[in-house]
Amino acid sequence: MSLSRVLSRGQLGIEAPRVTVEVHLGGGLPSFAIVGLPEASVRESRERVRAALQYAGFTFPARRITVNLAPADLPKQGGRFDLPIALGILAASQQIPDTCLHNREFYGELSLSGELRPITGVLPAIVAAHRAGHRVYLPEDNGEEAALVEEADTQLSSGLLALIAGLLGQAPLLKPQRVNAADRPHHQCLSDIIGQPHAKRALLIAAAGNHHLLLMGPPGTGKTMLASRLATLLPELDTEQALSVAAIHSVAGLSQTGRPLRQRPFRAPHHSSSAASLVGGGSVPKPGEISLAHHGVLFLDELPEFPRTVLDSLREPLESGEVVISRASAKLTFPARFQLVAAMNPSPSGELGTHSRDTPEQVRRYLSRLSGPFLDRFDLTIEVPRLPQGSLARSEPGGLTSAEALGQVEAARAMAMARQGCLNQALSGRRLGPAVGIPQAGLAFAERAVSKLALSVRAYHRILRVARTIADLAGAEQVSKAHMSEALGYRAMDRLLRELSSNNG
Repeated sequence: MSLSRVLSRGQLGIEAPRVTVEVHLGGGLPSFAIVGLPEASVRESRERVRAALQYAGFTFPARRITVNLAPADLPKQGGRFDLPIALGILAASQQIPDTCLHNREFYGELSLSGELRPITGVLPAIVAAHRAGHRVYLPEDNGEEAALVEEADTQLSSGLLALIAGLLGQAPLLKPQRVNAADRPHHQCLSDIIGQPHAKRALLIAAAGNHHLLLMGPPGTGKTMLASRLATLLPELDTEQALSVAAIHSVAGLSQTGRPLRQRPFRAPHHSSSAASLVGGGSVPKPGEISLAHHGVLFLDELPEFPRTVLDSLREPLESGEVVISRASAKLTFPARFQLVAAMNPSPSGELGTHSRDTPEQVRRYLSRLSGPFLDRFDLTIEVPRLPQGSLARSEPGGLTSAEALGQVEAARAMAMARQGCLNQALSGRRLGPAVGIPQAGLAFAERAVSKLALSVRAYHRILRVARTIADLAGAEQVSKAHMSEALGYRAMDRLLRELSSNNG
């Protein structure tokens, strides 16, 4: 038989569309052509496959070889098709039986000596193959990722010869083995931070309701340290969320080695990052930092130093929970349901009041780097002041630990999920009312406060969501005036802008 078919899968965002590798051996002068919209890395597989087959002792057919990667309109990239192409040539030339390839999918880049090298983006392919009822064959170095999908029928091999021996039943192939990682890092704890009870309280509320948080204060007050502790206050991912996060990291080419599967991601890009690195993109679109922070925390330090256009590109993903990247060849959607935490100085010099060297106009210009609609996305904005004199000398680590705070957060989250089926940050504006325990008197109180402070409707809804979370932390079914008043206290940026406006007047 001079025609063979081998199953594999391509990569389209976090999807893994099926690709059939068809190999035909025809008459005429010896040649080797690959068709089906292959990129340069796929076209170069001709030489890798030729050398690998010859080194392994197989006969490379002196025929007119045509390899078709179907469907033809799907772009193909990377070295993942080396192995299925090599197996297709062997089956078409009858050096291995065609039957050993049925209902099986193959992935792997070949070295010139026939060794199998790992590929990126393998996790979505394993999940899709499992749903199709196919067995998957992978390079040995992809074993740790393969072990994440425990129910999939996956086998590993170190090289071409070992794989073929396994297909023919001459030698067993390896099964993926799960590597046990630490359940949760313990080197960071909320109790390590001296003072700042107001900021710690805001962290607790942000974790309980999945709210976006902005920390504002002079340099050296612990803003970055506080933000890093948020990850220790969040519950672990469930299995579905963990696989979704692992799939995004796999597509991005990031290893899961050393990172517990259920640990929430914490991403902290530098302020020189471009919009493409944050949102995602490239000629072959890859997920950006906001997608890598899916189901986790995205921390932006020195917030005003980010270009304004870069920050504004986050506004839509913050609301929709996904980012859509359009290219001429495809329109890709990456999930981006992340919790945003940011830190900034309140002025160019980092100080306000009597210690500041800046005029109100300089402060206004500095803050104008952040657009109003972007600032509206933060549920809580708090001031992180300098510690009172003597605090460092007499204070020792103590107070609420991350483990104790996590217990409170989990209880509040469970209360919200039982009541409305989602966390408070995800509540739509029309649901914020008596149905979720916010009485009409509380709605009227919040509306009067928003009108007096000249805040937006979006800010009004965020105050209600924060108040609902505060009530959940207290175990209260109804939101009281005290809860609403505390929620209004987490509007430090609004107060700062109002003070600057009055000074200007």
